[in-house]
Amino acid sequence: MNIKLSTINFNIPKVSFKGEQKPVTKTTSPLEKSPSNDNFEMSVGYINDTHGQTNNMMRILSGLDGDIKLSAGDNDIGDEKNKPIHRATAKFLNIADIKASALGNHEMDTTQEDLMDTAEEFKGDFLTVNIKKEMVENEDPKTVKELGRAHLERTLKPYKIVEVKGEKIGLIGTAPMDMHERLTHPTYHLDCHIDNLEDTIKDIQNEVDVLKEKGVNKIILLSHIGLKNDQEVARNTDGIDVILSGHTHELLKGIEEGRNLLYSKSGEPVILTQAGRDGNYFGKLNLTFDKEGVITKAQNNLADTGLFHKNMINQYIFDTILGIPEKVGYIEQAPPPPKSVVEENPHANFVCDIMKEESDSDIAIWHNCGVRNFFHEGEIDSRDIKDISPFLDFVVTANVPEATIVDLFKTAIKTSYSHKARKPGIFAVSGLTYTVDPKNKTLVDMTFIDKDGNKHPIDINNPSKEKTYKVVTDEFLMSAGADFNILAPESEYIKKYPYDKDVMICNYIKRLENPVIINHTGRINFVNEG
Repeated sequence: MNIKLSTINFNIPKVSFKGEQKPVTKTTSPLEKSPSNDNFEMSVGYINDTHGQTNNMMRILSGLDGDIKLSAGDNDIGDEKNKPIHRATAKFLNIADIKASALGNHEMDTTQEDLMDTAEEFKGDFLTVNIKKEMVENEDPKTVKELGRAHLERTLKPYKIVEVKGEKIGLIGTAPMDMHERLTHPTYHLDCHIDNLEDTIKDIQNEVDVLKEKGVNKIILLSHIGLKNDQEVARNTDGIDVILSGHTHELLKGIEEGRNLLYSKSGEPVILTQAGRDGNYFGKLNLTFDKEGVITKAQNNLADTGLFHKNMINQYIFDTILGIPEKVGYIEQAPPPPKSVVEENPHANFVCDIMKEESDSDIAIWHNCGVRNFFHEGEIDSRDIKDISPFLDFVVTANVPEATIVDLFKTAIKTSYSHKARKPGIFAVSGLTYTVDPKNKTLVDMTFIDKDGNKHPIDINNPSKEKTYKVVTDEFLMSAGADFNILAPESEYIKKYPYDKDVMICNYIKRLENPVIINHTGRINFVNEG
C-alpha cells in the first residue's frame, strides 16, 4: 500500500493515499487516541551535534522527553586532551537515557582506545553500518601502540532492536562519508574505510532487510551523513520510517514535504529531523503507525535550549567531573551570533583582540569553525567561556611570513565558498582588515594595522616572503594544518602557552573594571555578494 503523508504542522495532520489522492484531515491532537487503523503511537526525543557543550547539555536534560531518546552523533568534541569533556558527555548521554547514537566525526577526534573508553562509559550503543575496519592483528604492533588503535569492531554495532511500549523498534546508524576530512587526527583512523553514498545506501538496506526478517517493521536511522545524503537515503531505500539526521547542522522545524517529508522507493513516508548544532535546540517527534508499521501521522517539535534552566542536580554531577566554574565578569552588551561561518563574527573578533593584547602580537587569527558558542549578556563564568572554545588547543605565537598569511586567507575563502556548508569558514582577526568577494571566491585586499593604529596595505598579489608578523592563534591552526597549510611548525614557535583561549579570556575579563561590551566588527568587507 503506497501512502502519502502530506505536510503536517502541529495538531492538524493530513493524510492521503497516493492512488486515490483523497485527503483526510484530522483536527484532533496526534497525541490523542488513534483510530483503529492507526494502532501504535510513540514519541522520539532527539539530539544531534551537541559538540560537548556542557552548559547546553544541562539545559537539555531539563526538557528532553520521549518514549525513546536517541542521538544522531557528534555528542562529543576534542581529542585525548579533552578527557573530562568526554566523561561529561558520556554522563550526559546516560542521564538523558539515550539508547543509541550514530557515530559522528567528533566521536573519532580521539584515539580508538579513548573512543572505546567513552563507549564503555556510555550505557547505550554507537551504531554504524558503513565503517569497515582493518583487524588490529593485521597491523604493525608499533603503529597500533603509537596511534592508540583498538578493536572498534567489538564496540560499534550496525543495528539494535529496542522495545517501546511493547513494540519492537529497529535502530540503524551511519557515520559520515567525509569522516577523514573532518578528523582532528586522521592518522588515528587510517585503518578505517568509510563507504561512499551508494554503498552506504546498500549497507542500510541490508540491515533493514535483516530487521524485517526479525519481525521489526518500525525502523529509525541514526545518521551522521548530512541532510542531502539522508534525503537520497530516504528516496532510495525501503523500510525506513524516520531518519534522525546530523552533521550539516540544519534546523528542521515542523514537517515540510520535499525537505524533511520524503517517500521511499515503494512510496511510504519517511520523516527526517535535524536540530541545528551545539545543543542549541533539541527535538521531540510524535509518531502514529498503522498495523503495517507505516507512519500515518506525525508532529515534529523543536525546543530552544536557552529557554530551559540547568538542572541543579545534574550541574552538581558535571561539576564533579569538570570542576566548579569560576565567575569571571559581566557582559553588558553582546550581539547575536552569526548564522554562517562565512560571516564576520564579533564574538570571535573579541577573542582575537584578547589573544593579540595578552601575547603582545601583531596579528591574531581564529578560524570561525572553531567557534562553538558565543558570549551571552549577563554574568559569565569560566564554563560559559569554555563552551565558546571547547577544544583544548594551546595558544601559540610565531613569526609568520606575509606571503604565508595571505595564502592562508586565499585558501580559506576559495575553499569555504566552494563548499556546500561553507566550511571551513573565514577568519576572525585582530590587527588586520580584509575584503572578500564571495561570488568569485577571492581575497580582494588586506591591510595590516599596527599597534599605533596606522594602516599598511598588503600587496596580496605579490606578498613578501621575507617580511614577518608575530601571529597568535591556537596550535590547531598554527601547526596542525587544520584544513590548510600550516602557518609555522612547532620548532618555530616563539611561545606556547600552557593553556587554551578560554583561560586567556577569563584572565583578561577578570582584570577589567567595567562590564564587557562586545561589538567588534568592521574588519571584514564583502563585495559582489549575491
